[in-house]
Amino acid sequence: MPYKNTSAKLMKGTLVLTAAALITKILSAVYRVPFQNIVGDIGFYIYQQVYPFYGIALALSTYGFPVIISKMIAERQEEKNEQEIQAVLRSSFLFLTLTGMIWFLLIYFGSESIASRMGDPQLKELIQLISVTFLLLPFISGLRGFYQGKGDMIPTAYSQVGEQFIRVATILVFSAVLVANGYSLYMAGAGALFGSITGGLVCIIILITFVWRDRSHLPLSFSKLRGIDHKEIWARLLKHGTAICISGMLLVLLQLIDALNVYSLLVQSGISQEESKQLKGIYDRGQPFIQLGTVVSTSLSLTLVPLITSAFRKGESAEMNDKIRLALKIGSLAGFAASLGLINIIEPTNTMLFQNSLGSDVIAVFCLSILFSSIILTISGILQGLQLIYFPAIAILGGLVIKYFLNILLVTQYGTMGSSISTVIALGTITAILIFRLKKQFNASFLKPHFYFVTGFAGIGMTVVLQVYSYLFSALIENPSRIMAAAESLSSAAIGAAVFILMILKGSIFSSEELEQLPGGDKLSSLSERFK
Repeated sequence: MPYKNTSAKLMKGTLVLTAAALITKILSAVYRVPFQNIVGDIGFYIYQQVYPFYGIALALSTYGFPVIISKMIAERQEEKNEQEIQAVLRSSFLFLTLTGMIWFLLIYFGSESIASRMGDPQLKELIQLISVTFLLLPFISGLRGFYQGKGDMIPTAYSQVGEQFIRVATILVFSAVLVANGYSLYMAGAGALFGSITGGLVCIIILITFVWRDRSHLPLSFSKLRGIDHKEIWARLLKHGTAICISGMLLVLLQLIDALNVYSLLVQSGISQEESKQLKGIYDRGQPFIQLGTVVSTSLSLTLVPLITSAFRKGESAEMNDKIRLALKIGSLAGFAASLGLINIIEPTNTMLFQNSLGSDVIAVFCLSILFSSIILTISGILQGLQLIYFPAIAILGGLVIKYFLNILLVTQYGTMGSSISTVIALGTITAILIFRLKKQFNASFLKPHFYFVTGFAGIGMTVVLQVYSYLFSALIENPSRIMAAAESLSSAAIGAAVFILMILKGSIFSSEELEQLPGGDKLSSLSERFK
């Protein structure tokens, strides 16, 4: 298929991948609710302790390496250099095979040490099981990178959705069957983690199906490796791929730090092992909230990044600045609304999803992470689009160090609330660094004081309405059931969103041209004009 490097094709491909990413991220967040209902808080703790290793494998095979491989192939595709394309594929496949093997060996043979560091030796076998997913890395990354480099995003999109669908189905079916038949929660956790392998295998089958259908010639064997400049290819994969992966793994790496020391710190503080596992499981309920919140806030803002990159390459500074401003508005507003809205309705939402309201105060603080994560992911995407690949990764690594040491200081004193606070502080620090870098890059502030005033006023208005609604609801219904908690949380979400959007439109922080670029833009623009 001839490669056409046009803005229309780029945007179409980006929208396809964005839609696939949106579906997979929603699946990845939503399945945790029925899973926690099946295995309980302790079973949820067991799964969440090991999940970050799968998250790392997923990021390597989705965000980092395929992107760099596709760029190298696209460069050679424009030059119509088929031999160079084959060289990139062969060399990349070798690099990814070695990388996958190293990750597998480190995690498999280091599983006992990792489980001991976590304070729970029973996690050893589960960690060994999840290490197998790294062996699938070369096939998934290589094939996705090949098709993306050709400008065909469909195979990647199908493989992402198929992988997550099978993985989620495996998790729910295996955990339900194992728990129903009296197996231990650790065995149920192993059954759930097996979904990462079944999902990965299905992903490879889908990609190979496209290869067979298109009769694509893929030289992924280790033959004919002589004469290839591995140094240049491997350097780009290692440096650029790792930098992009770190940005994509922000939330996973935060989970990994919590997995490494929160449980053990709780035990060290004098809490029993059983209670510590339950507390960590309750704390982990916050993960679906932050995942869904960031999906909503970044799915729109990050679609503008290719347009920002295109304008940057063409030297169209006015167009680029407009797109950056719009991306920041969307990411900040949606993140702020999701974060504050959830904090207002956290108790009924916690009960609706997880059967009770335990840990609502801890999760409420944790929900502040949605705002910062949304801004971080948006600015990271913008900076990467401007070829500033390394700075976001360095800032994130610095924030992770802060998170690790704050956990040690705060968890022993304040329990899981300390971990929530440390996460918010770490993300807030990263956000401040990235905002400073963006301002320095352009010597300008993209968001005016009017934006912050209207946003703050809308947040206050939404909070007042939701608190009054909550008071009236509780006055009418004492000791609400789970069904009534669901009714309250869902109706509150709709009311809060409506109030916030109306106040934002009334404040006129979006121009008519900006509103028209959003889903339902015509209706929003018309509604905004009525308010004016």
